[in-house]
Amino acid sequence: MTDRIREFLEARRRAGRDVGPCLVVDLEVVRDNYTSFAKALPDTRVFYAVKANPAPEVLSLLASLGSCFDTASVVEIEQAMAAGATPDRISFGNTIKKERDIARAYALGVRLFAVDCEAEVEKIARAAPGSKVFCRILCDGTGAEWPLSRKFGCTPDMAPRVLEHAHRLGLSAYGVSFHVGSQQGNPNMWDGALKSASSIFRDLAERGIQLQMVNLGGGFPTRYLKNVPAVKAYGQAIFRALSKHFGNRIPETIIEPGRGMVGNAGVIEAEVVLVSKKSQEDEVRWVYLDIGKFNGLAETTDEMIRYPIRTAADGSATAPCVIAGPSCDSVDVLYEKEPYLLPISLEIGSKVLIEGTGAYTTTYSSVGFNGFPPLESFVI
Repeated sequence: MTDRIREFLEARRRAGRDVGPCLVVDLEVVRDNYTSFAKALPDTRVFYAVKANPAPEVLSLLASLGSCFDTASVVEIEQAMAAGATPDRISFGNTIKKERDIARAYALGVRLFAVDCEAEVEKIARAAPGSKVFCRILCDGTGAEWPLSRKFGCTPDMAPRVLEHAHRLGLSAYGVSFHVGSQQGNPNMWDGALKSASSIFRDLAERGIQLQMVNLGGGFPTRYLKNVPAVKAYGQAIFRALSKHFGNRIPETIIEPGRGMVGNAGVIEAEVVLVSKKSQEDEVRWVYLDIGKFNGLAETTDEMIRYPIRTAADGSATAPCVIAGPSCDSVDVLYEKEPYLLPISLEIGSKVLIEGTGAYTTTYSSVGFNGFPPLESFVI
């Protein structure tokens, strides 16, 4: 947690405005993260994944720094443009799009679209003639804490047919994309995907179609409970893999960081609502917070993302706890398989800080389930 966030939360408490959970994002951390990506992969364009945190202040900062934007909907396209991005800096990266949304994006000036099947190609050919398309392929997501397999992408051997179909329909068969899984801890996981991409490039070249771009996707991690490699290590591993599989003819490349751009910039302050046990003999306490899966912590599903939790009593005696949210839904349990060790002195009304929560929190809490309001957010 940065000093700026700490000072903001202290001022909020003094003013008596700490009546519910809130996320605080420090823009200086976002700025530093963008600089790290730009330095680690200097010949690669950064397309920030808007879905990670679409706060206008975050988007405006990144637009001013020269970032491009990966968007999943027309609303996200409009948000990026409102922040100062021109259409040529926007990719419609969702492979599942309504034809009328493709048409709207095209009317706004967007010309770069993701596909993973021939039917999607045909929609783009009708609604966005002449646009560039890149085909997403399936790849191994081993090592990722939040896998992104099956739903998006086609097998590498199907991609040439999809791209050739685009070419025959008057679109620009532009490139290949993949995603090695969110919170990917192994920088070498890009190697296998780039091997597949280079094979697709050669196959299309034999068909007289010259691809130009590889979208390296996201997957760049932020630090939670475990240390992760620095962005520089990812840049070095990716460049080695590009050189290995493409030789001296390295294509244009883009990356789509989301979590790695904003995750460590945010901290959620929450409050303990209840501390209890399920039996007199139970050694494990249940700690209920005023935030849960339906208020912004959806990524605790299956305990895939384990956030660092800090308290004012850190350093004192601890005991194992199950951590749960406040809603009347039995799945709103954050951590039970592997209980957290929290201070024994933790009590009703105690504040806790949940770190590394700048990504995928406010965007997962847009509906007031059970009447609990969406997660309040501040950007400083």
